[in-house]
Amino acid sequence: MPFFRGLFNFYRINIMQEKINKYDYTPALNFFRRWRKWLIIVFVAAAIISLGISLTITPLYKSTAVIFPSNTNRLSKAIMGFHYSMDFMDYGGERDCEYALQILNSRTLEEAVCERFDLASVYKIPADHPHLKYELSKRYNSHISFKRTEFMGVRIAVLDKDPQRAADIANYIVAKYDTLCHEIHHERAVNAAEIMDGVCRSMEREIDSLAASNANAVWKDKLIADRCKELANLQTRASETRVDKDQSISYKYSVDEAIPSDKKAFPKRSLIVMAGSFGTLVVFIFGLLIFAKKEEE
Repeated sequence: MPFFRGLFNFYRINIMQEKINKYDYTPALNFFRRWRKWLIIVFVAAAIISLGISLTITPLYKSTAVIFPSNTNRLSKAIMGFHYSMDFMDYGGERDCEYALQILNSRTLEEAVCERFDLASVYKIPADHPHLKYELSKRYNSHISFKRTEFMGVRIAVLDKDPQRAADIANYIVAKYDTLCHEIHHERAVNAAEIMDGVCRSMEREIDSLAASNANAVWKDKLIADRCKELANLQTRASETRVDKDQSISYKYSVDEAIPSDKKAFPKRSLIVMAGSFGTLVVFIFGLLIFAKKEEE
């Protein structure tokens, strides 16, 4: 079977090649000879118009900042936990990177950036626009993007007509990300510290109550010793929550700080001219073919 299949493919290829060699290109050549003047005029006109359009587009400059999210595990565990293997100097893993992207794409951060740089005015959206928030969010997401890098970092890219403002926005986002992370962790740590302090006070009252009771001395001493041991463990955990509450550390490692770009990133005028010129030429050729077909009929 393989032999016959190969033989069949060999003959099929030869037949197709023979048909290609016998194809008459004369009609196509005559078509281009007939319309070459118009084709050249249309191509040149489309190139000039495309260039003119590209010149009217406001150039945008791109600034980027790259960060590595730090390990979001509890700092107190790394410092005070004898049986905890986490090193708080480590870079974050995939989970931390996903957390970072979630915060960077949050509405809270978006609103903070829009307010700080008055992006509604920058994007020329009227204050009385009926869909101001929607339009502002759409422009924001088209100019500012966040992407995970190959090595679990996050690249923050900002496009703006002012290169200095593009760099300022990117650096502000990096700083605001740190602030939001701190607020999230601080709020949880405060709640945890309050709960642990309450549990410790409750345990202390229980121990005092046991000590004042008239229960069997042996049983009472053993129970008090057990409760004291539990209290010591609880107080250790309460100390850890206070460390987490009072900590003020950075939640990211800044690799590249954003700087103003000295070259525009958009538009690519050469691509606009080429796309406009060849696109118009192709449409014009199709139109001529339809016209020629009707002319023959």
